[in-house]
This record gives sequence, C-alpha cells and structure tokens, in this order.
Amino acid sequence: MPSLSADQLDMTFQALADRTRRAILARLAEGEATVNELAAPFDMSQPSISRHLKVLETAGLIERGANAQFRPRRLKPETLKEAAVWVDQFRELWADSFDRLDDYLKDVMRETPRAKATKSVRKGKTNARRK
Repeated sequence: MPSLSADQLDMTFQALADRTRRAILARLAEGEATVNELAAPFDMSQPSISRHLKVLETAGLIERGANAQFRPRRLKPETLKEAAVWVDQFRELWADSFDRLDDYLKDVMRETPRAKATKSVRKGKTNARRK
C-alpha cells in the first residue's frame, strides 16, 4: 500500500476535521448516495454540501460514481486506510511508552514496601536513641 504524501495527509486530516464531512463519510460507508440524499440530514444549502463534497473529493476520501445523471458519491476507503496506518504508527509508539511506564511503576511499587520498612526501622532507632 503506497503511503500518503505530506500534502495528501494534510488534506485528509483537514477534511476529517469537520463534523459535517465526517457525517457524510459515515453515511457513505453505508453505500453510495446522491448530493440531495447527502444534504437531507443537514440544515444547509445544497451548494454548502457540494463544497464539503469537493473537499472530500480533493482529499481522495470520496469519488463520483459512474451514473452522470445523478452523480452519486461513494466512499474511497484506500486514503482513509492509509491515514489510519499513519496514525497507528503513533499509537504503537504510545503503547510502547505506556508499557515501559507501567513496568517502571510496577518496579517502584515493589520497592515501596521495602522503602517504608527501612524508614520505619530508621525511625525506631532514632526514637530509641532519644530515650
């Protein structure tokens, strides 16, 4: 699978940053739809929906269907998959970091009872000397 260029990745995340466009993608995940079908759930004009569709098309997230009369749009999942692969790299990095932090905290917790026992022994010796 080819990886996204930096510009393509920017366009993809910019397109995904808008909730209307994410809702359009969610609808298209169910199957292709016309502009009017995509506009129906939103309180906005058809030209506004068309602008959102243009952003999604430019980002490579959707494409126009073959039926020129209705111009249905459909999801183009390859770009979204490539963006997910890019995000997964960072998820794995964070998971590794959290695993190391977890191991460190477990080591600290194992040492903590010994540290408390040592402090209490020292405290007892100090109190014994004062008497």
